[in-house]
Amino acid sequence: MPDLLIPAFVTLFVVIDPIGLMPLFLALTKGASKAERRAIALRAIGVAAILLTLFGLLGEQVLGFLGISMPAFRIAGGLLLFLTALDMLFERRAQRRKDQSEPGLDPAEDPSVFPLATPLIGGPGAMAAMILLAGQTTTPLQLLAVHLVMLAVLAVVFTLFLASGLLERLLRETGINVLTRLLGMLLAALAVQFVLDGLANFGLVN
Repeated sequence: MPDLLIPAFVTLFVVIDPIGLMPLFLALTKGASKAERRAIALRAIGVAAILLTLFGLLGEQVLGFLGISMPAFRIAGGLLLFLTALDMLFERRAQRRKDQSEPGLDPAEDPSVFPLATPLIGGPGAMAAMILLAGQTTTPLQLLAVHLVMLAVLAVVFTLFLASGLLERLLRETGINVLTRLLGMLLAALAVQFVLDGLANFGLVN
């Protein structure tokens, strides 16, 4: 079980990137009170949890309906995660997320569903990761454990949202950039492992 849960936590943590979301949450909730920020964070986490749960439970069935094998999706997902890692390493991801956050900057709008829940928290990378991780499970208990890990990562996101102002002041921009690059390296390694696992299922590598 640890061989499944630890990589699952690292993968989802890196893909969702709670630390990178902190400054965006602050920008999207500028001018909001502490209670309003808590409510927005709760709604965003709730919607993202439902979305990722659906992909974890039904994603493989949808792939089967479309005639896509799990090894093929594992390779495609690994490549997608690798591109995400490159974005993190070269700081392209942060700029894109800032661009995605622009529609929600109007204080009259609620940013909890868009862009916070999706695409910032439950984006394509997180959806692909949930399908890949669920596809690695062999028992209902393991599948439940993967979803509990996902909820644990979302709990970290919620905690950092509530403490985003303090943590941003402590880490500063340099600290956030260093952590983003470190997480990008870890994600790149995990992405390569997904591709190798998919190739192994096709019998192309040992």
